Formats: sequence, C-alpha cells, structure tokens
Amino acid sequence: MAGTKFTVIDGGRAAEVDEVEGAAVAKRARASGRPVAVDLDERAAYLGVSAAERAKALASLEAPDFTLPDLDGRRHSLSEHRGKKVLLVAYASW
Repeated sequence: MAGTKFTVIDGGRAAEVDEVEGAAVAKRARASGRPVAVDLDERAAYLGVSAAERAKALASLEAPDFTLPDLDGRRHSLSEHRGKKVLLVAYASW
C-alpha cells in the first residue's frame, strides 16, 4: 500500500510520512538502539530515546521539568523551584 499515510512520533513531534518511509525510519531507529513501538492498525510508530541518552539524563541527577496543578487549580512547574528542596507527594486511587 504505497502512499498510505503513516504517523511517526519522535521527540514529541508527529510527522506524517508514507508507509514505506515510516517503516524505514522505524527500522533505522531500532538499528541504532532506540526502542520502537509500531501499531500497524493505526499506522503509527513511536520512536523512544536510546539507552545511552536515558543513562546520560539519569547520571545528571537532574529531574525533568513538569507542570502540575495544586488543589486550587494553580499550575506549578518544577523549574520554578530550581535550587530549592521540593517534596512531591504522589497518590493514585487505582
């Protein structure tokens, strides 16, 4: 089915390519050591970050930035508190 659109998600960005190109991109990513998830029914592939890049981020001991709302709905980002000690309490009801 050449010409069928295929979505490749890499680094948080989605790109529409044809199915043949999508398969080639996924194959190159897998060959370079990146995890790849492919859903042929949805014609989509997600390219993960390589183990070396994940190890580098962990070795830095720096938490990734994220934003969450407080109980009053105000949004707070971790980056707002750089250099300060932060206690994050997480709860799940499942």
